[in-house]
Amino acid sequence: MSHELLIGLVSISDRASSGVYEDKGIPALKEWFGAAIKSPWRMEARLIPDEQPVIEATLIELADSVGCHLVLTTGGTGPAPRDVTPEATLAVAHKVMPGFGEAMRAVSLKYVPTAILSRQVGVIRGKTLILNLPGQPKAIKETLDGIFAAVPYCIDLIGGPYIETHEAVVKAFRPKSAARPAPN
Repeated sequence: MSHELLIGLVSISDRASSGVYEDKGIPALKEWFGAAIKSPWRMEARLIPDEQPVIEATLIELADSVGCHLVLTTGGTGPAPRDVTPEATLAVAHKVMPGFGEAMRAVSLKYVPTAILSRQVGVIRGKTLILNLPGQPKAIKETLDGIFAAVPYCIDLIGGPYIETHEAVVKAFRPKSAARPAPN
């Protein structure tokens, strides 16, 4: 088994996927993970439209075929008619992790009152944790800063690699019984 963390990044936007404007979600995610993750990691990125069957197929591909341990989506979580990311995510879920959605909204509510309009969810499919993030780079960073401390232990529990973080960015939290000593 590889000890490398494989992260799937999915930016969901009709306009960015059709070239109307440049996607900013995937670059923001790359930048955050580059600063936060100490362990070996690599990513698979996808830029797709707000189409529920496409989102579902992409999440299934990244979880089941590519073997991502973590898949993060950006965009499509609001109340607009085209926002179907949560529906697609729930449709492919084996387990729902409601604490992630609650925590992401709580983090965002510290910054904007419209956080209550977000329908972000967190789910597990097989050995993959899937989280819906906001679409704006500033909100992506704020959300990850607020919730990522719990992600490495969740990945441990579902059979993924042991993730170490740069504590100046985010300190991974694990019960003492689950922590490993730092390598010499």
